[in-house]
Amino acid sequence: MKIDQIRAQFPGLAQDQILADNAAGSQVVASCIESIRQYMSTTNVQPGFDYSPSQQAANLIDGSLEATARYINASADEVVFGYSTAQIVRAVSIALKFRPGDEIVLSKLDHESHLSPWVQVAKWKGLTIRWWVPSRDTSTNPKLEADDLIAQGLVNPNTRVVCFTHTSNVLGSITNVAAVSRAIKSVNPETLVSVDGVAYAPHAPIDVQAFGVDFYFFSWYKVYGPHIATGFVARSAFPQLDYLGHYFLPKTSAQYILGLTSGSYEAIQSISTVIEYVNSVGWDWIEQQETALQEELLRFVRSRDDIQLYGDPSSDRSTRVPVISFRVSGSSAGLVRELYAQSKCRPTADNYWARRLLEDVLRVDVNDGVIRCSFVHYNTVDEVKCLVQALEKVLDRRT
Repeated sequence: MKIDQIRAQFPGLAQDQILADNAAGSQVVASCIESIRQYMSTTNVQPGFDYSPSQQAANLIDGSLEATARYINASADEVVFGYSTAQIVRAVSIALKFRPGDEIVLSKLDHESHLSPWVQVAKWKGLTIRWWVPSRDTSTNPKLEADDLIAQGLVNPNTRVVCFTHTSNVLGSITNVAAVSRAIKSVNPETLVSVDGVAYAPHAPIDVQAFGVDFYFFSWYKVYGPHIATGFVARSAFPQLDYLGHYFLPKTSAQYILGLTSGSYEAIQSISTVIEYVNSVGWDWIEQQETALQEELLRFVRSRDDIQLYGDPSSDRSTRVPVISFRVSGSSAGLVRELYAQSKCRPTADNYWARRLLEDVLRVDVNDGVIRCSFVHYNTVDEVKCLVQALEKVLDRRT
């Protein structure tokens, strides 16, 4: 009963297709769509002036800011909205006051949005980049682990910031962010910790205090909302950031320091409806549903000698989310085209803007990429079974 009630809240699921690339972007919950329609119909004015629609607009925007802060266990002044995670990361990288000799540690398991900004800033300012490549199981199941980071000697007195992903958008593997953060701070308490949470956010709650991070980023269009992103910037990091806003505005919040008035008002104010939806479903139910989904597909993938899985083979939700990538003999893109022609299943094949992971770690052809099947809680076990049957039919025909 609950899954039917949940699916009924997503207009995009009414199509007769099995949407199996949710890591690229989820469907939008109906309450969010209605919120945007209503805002643009009745309060599409400059917020903050002393007349009714303007005050209503300001209240809606402020309400979403405060709701987002509660959602990630932060203060409202530590939250910044932007058009994308890539845009907010770039703003942070530009604003950070680097010193001569500073070093930046970057993980090669990350999406490029969390890498290029730092690479470019390092080039502009003559900084040193140190790449974190896991030393264990690098060919199929690389993981970012605290002891490996320290053993490689990547963190030292010159390390200004360490950037890594909470969950790989290709592997689906979950990093123990709190453990990595503690390890970094134990070597150099002044080192800043920056985490890309985009692929993690649809699947589990975010608690930036428990994670022990200085910066955390994720995108709401992966979490049942509009194309907008949120960044957490710890208040303790404010003094280390140059102010990017207008000179006459207060320098008292991440939104003023970094936001550059980016992110549309109608999208920002709608986030409170997304949070209400997620809270109404509950993370316990989401975890239970997604565990069943990934176990159904992983059981099939593990049973096939002609499939090479990338990421953890276990369906344990403490180690992975239902973002499952693999390759088959022959063309990955070709197999996906066959699936499109012969079924209603819609996975994809690509490098997913994680080229450094595919090229330098997995040693995979980035032009053909990997096949990715990614699910969220509104998918059903029957949908995964249909995908398994379609994959089996195509693969058996190839042999």
